[in-house]
Amino acid sequence: MQTLSVNLGDRSYPIHVGAGHLDRLGEFLKEAGLGGKVAVISNPTVAQLFLDPVHESLIEAGFEVTPVLLPDGEEHKNLASLTVIYDRLISERFERRSSVVALGGGVIGDVAGFAAATYLRGVPYVQVPTTLLAQVDSSVGGKTAVNHKDGKNLIGAFYQPKLVLIDVAVLRTLPRRELVAGLAEVIKYGIIEDPVLFHLLEQNIEKLIERDLELLTQVIVTSCAIKARVVEADEREDDYRAVLNFGHTIGHALEAVTGYKQFLHGEAIGVGMVKAAALSTQRGFCDPRSFDRIVQLIRKAGLPTEIPGNVSMQSLIQGIEVDKKAAGGKIKFIMCEGLGKTRFHWLAPGEILAALRA
Repeated sequence: MQTLSVNLGDRSYPIHVGAGHLDRLGEFLKEAGLGGKVAVISNPTVAQLFLDPVHESLIEAGFEVTPVLLPDGEEHKNLASLTVIYDRLISERFERRSSVVALGGGVIGDVAGFAAATYLRGVPYVQVPTTLLAQVDSSVGGKTAVNHKDGKNLIGAFYQPKLVLIDVAVLRTLPRRELVAGLAEVIKYGIIEDPVLFHLLEQNIEKLIERDLELLTQVIVTSCAIKARVVEADEREDDYRAVLNFGHTIGHALEAVTGYKQFLHGEAIGVGMVKAAALSTQRGFCDPRSFDRIVQLIRKAGLPTEIPGNVSMQSLIQGIEVDKKAAGGKIKFIMCEGLGKTRFHWLAPGEILAALRA
């Protein structure tokens, strides 16, 4: 077990990373000062695999456990799912000292976190991510949200968890497509912050896809450490934290215009990173050699790199216009300057469209 910290004063919390530690969840909640009732938010797929050891661990630690299962898929990251959670918490008479556990991927983590942030104006919650993408990205940093039909994560709140428990062993059960999608966020960290990580991925991407747990643990710890540093510097994305959205302006719009059904999040981000790197190269910020390495690694990981022909550019731009980083008719677009360095550049949606068509 390795433990990192997200240092945010009285909102600080640990990130525990190891293999085979789901059955210690109750112990970790007790150490965090939690007690009483716990709602475990999950979906049927994850619950079938991991709810029993989590439930048993919490019961043994003295918690009263209420499972709440939501439908699986990004299309269910919405207000309707939020209402399901609220209804159950109210019917079970959850109080402010009660807590919420998010057991699942990014959708479960975001919805459960937002429910915790808003139920009784805030109850404690814990992230137990079961996908690679959630382990390296969405479980850390306190971004909670649901989607709107016109855009991703438009309804949400910044609300930090009490702790994050990452069990790398659960990735053995993850479908290959989901694992590959999670690698998109790991590649992102290499592009924006860590050329050494990027080189490690270039040399070992096949081992990661084959689930080498030692190597997966290494890249998860590295990714979480990068995420923690960025969040510590800018918790509420007033400025620098936007660097974590490299590739996400186009990626989020691509998810939205395809109804959150055609792409997994990481797949859309793969396309978005290629297009962001291409735009960075067109503007003279990124050198062609680095651009080629970015494209080749994303392809080598098995991620898509092109916008499908059935997606209209106009609809994509309309999706970009509602990006959370939009202000005054322009988008705060994250560019890369080679590997390990980024810059912000304000672009009108039309400028992004012209670059996509180039």
